[in-house]
Amino acid sequence: MKEKNQNNQSEFLFKKKNYLIMLIGILLIAIGFILMAGGGSDDPTVFNEEIYNFRRIRLAPTLVLIGLAVEIYAIMAKPKK
Repeated sequence: MKEKNQNNQSEFLFKKKNYLIMLIGILLIAIGFILMAGGGSDDPTVFNEEIYNFRRIRLAPTLVLIGLAVEIYAIMAKPKK
């Protein structure tokens, strides 16, 4: 009876490595969204060119996409036994 009960113990789907990679992906996504923030104008009649700078148009979306790719890798990576 004990042997049968021990075989039915559930294992976690992901290992520590997977969770660590997921955390890195979440951090990259969060940094990307933080970099996208701001650039607006306090006065709605005044246009602020700062909204079209390199950080908001190229860097931040690239970080978000890299973070999403890291998340997919973290889900698909098989833990070593």
